[in-house]
Amino acid sequence: MVSGNKGVVGIIGLGIMGGAFAENLVAAGWRVVGYDIAAARRKALARTGVVIAADAVDVARQAKTIITSLPKPEALAATAAAIAKAGLPRRVIVEASTFTIDDKSRAQAVLHKAGHVLLDCPVSGTGAQAKVKDLVVYASGGSAEIKRLRPMFAAFGRGVFDLGEFGNGSRMKYVANLLVAIHNVATAEAMVLGMKAGLPPQTVFDLVKTGAGNSRIFELRAPMMVKDRYDHPTMKISVWQKDMDVIGSYARKIKVPTPMFDASSRIYEKALKSGHGGEDTAAVCAVLEKMAGVKRTTKKKR
Repeated sequence: MVSGNKGVVGIIGLGIMGGAFAENLVAAGWRVVGYDIAAARRKALARTGVVIAADAVDVARQAKTIITSLPKPEALAATAAAIAKAGLPRRVIVEASTFTIDDKSRAQAVLHKAGHVLLDCPVSGTGAQAKVKDLVVYASGGSAEIKRLRPMFAAFGRGVFDLGEFGNGSRMKYVANLLVAIHNVATAEAMVLGMKAGLPPQTVFDLVKTGAGNSRIFELRAPMMVKDRYDHPTMKISVWQKDMDVIGSYARKIKVPTPMFDASSRIYEKALKSGHGGEDTAAVCAVLEKMAGVKRTTKKKR
């Protein structure tokens, strides 16, 4: 199942995104060595052909190139510190998470001091897109390494762009995710307007998809809203809230007004407080339905 013909890639963090990277790399013929703190994720990815390491440092021992896809900046800091202390030869760490540039820069400094390279390479796309390699990599921090790693990126994405200096990958990700945040709430708002007006949810989806109001986010998230099912998340609201905080903080730091983003933020916060934290971000539709007094007459589709 694991050919190893293309080389070895380490992955630290086998969640929705990291797990998809791993599965697609294995399918493309790479030997993947991975680790996640969750035993269930380790077990699930082992079944797909990923070699499970003992810990993050063990991943770094076995792979010269490592992708980190982590839920919190504290996890990145701990991972960087552990690898730096391990006394390993030069490693290239591809940081694919969405964190502040300051958080990534601190990890970069720790790793650089130990002789390693950290690239800032967040990806644009949802978990559903990650499964089918429909991701774009916003790479920055080392053009030579990014060029060398293009075959690896091609195994789990449809495009990689070298944005130059370290941090530009994250800056581009903030721009993209700002739009995702707004489009997702706009999708829910349109679906609820249609439902409150008496139109079947499926009809709203089918006809918006054919018209000028369509978007990639509408196509990805509106089907969940039609079914009123959010329990197979492509991005959990609890994790997305971290991304929202990062984008909002950066916009305020460089003094950019974000009225639409700010309005959408309040809906995500309401969803989190209403118990939807473990569900897909499309669950903002349930929040708006409640606010609008929409009562569905059909059972949820499974």
